[in-house]
Amino acid sequence: MTAAVQLSSAARKLRGMSSAIPLNVGIARSAGSGSADADGGKRVLLAEPRGYCAGVDRAVETVEKALEKHGAPIYVRKEIVHNRHVVETLREQGVVFVDETDEVPEGALVVFSAHGVSPAVHESAAARNLRTIDATCPLVTKVHQEAKRFARDDYDILLIGHEGHEEVEGTAGEAPEHVQLVDGPDAVDRVTVRDESKVIWLSQTTLSVDETMETVQRLRQRFPGLQDPPSDDICYATQNRQVAVKAMAPECDLVIVVGSRNSSNSVRLVEVALGAGAKAAYLVDYAREVDPAWLAGVRTVGITSGASVPDILVRGVLDMLAEHGFGEVQPVTTANETLVFALPRELRASRR
Repeated sequence: MTAAVQLSSAARKLRGMSSAIPLNVGIARSAGSGSADADGGKRVLLAEPRGYCAGVDRAVETVEKALEKHGAPIYVRKEIVHNRHVVETLREQGVVFVDETDEVPEGALVVFSAHGVSPAVHESAAARNLRTIDATCPLVTKVHQEAKRFARDDYDILLIGHEGHEEVEGTAGEAPEHVQLVDGPDAVDRVTVRDESKVIWLSQTTLSVDETMETVQRLRQRFPGLQDPPSDDICYATQNRQVAVKAMAPECDLVIVVGSRNSSNSVRLVEVALGAGAKAAYLVDYAREVDPAWLAGVRTVGITSGASVPDILVRGVLDMLAEHGFGEVQPVTTANETLVFALPRELRASRR
């Protein structure tokens, strides 16, 4: 599945996009179609797609539009998306991030993050007469619906994901008596089910495709009747960004992933880069976190970013690398993304 984001003016502002320094100028090419200059010149391979996905764009614009319509303060439960720059920028604009709804004044407006919430959170908000706007990514909502459907049919649901992640908590909360968390292949041996003929797996949307399938294979060895979800749960953006990294990693002495440490899909990109042949890979939030020592002896640097990362941060890394002689930038394009999600219904009328 391919998809892409047509950005609103508000989201473009936060991303820091500018026609003055276009990042995608040039002919798209595969990772194997070029190399460093014959004289040993340095180059950057720039993954495409990278950065904002449709769900993140929708969530960030939801908060921005809520600010425009209702004024500050706007409350957001948890981080709207897992990116330090986005959260800090919105906080400066009057957004108050809270851990739970009981921290929101009664009757105030609260936005639920892109990662989704459980029914218990909706009930807690209603009990406090909070006005709510749900910015849950529609692909996460799809997994919630699957969990409810299979719980109604009395299946044991094996949810592959990372313990403590907001998305996992929200999905599990849809059917807590039916869902078991499976946190990677090593957790498979601890799984128990009531009826091996009624077992299905679902997954957190931001996981590594390879690790998820390894977990599924281990589960299927234990439970041969394990059923697959009706559609792929790992989101298109996660898949596309991992495919792009796999395409360029074998040629890279170093891969820099721009993203925050609490971003599951960003962390997975580092793992995917190393697994695909990159000699080294690091995760950074900002260009200032790039250690110049990483560049010693390096000729080819791969750059990508997680699905919640504004491109202004990638531009900062490119500028830093250019100062160290990495002026040649070659796009590595493996997919074109065209998907756009509508804003929550409370804000659609105001979208231009």
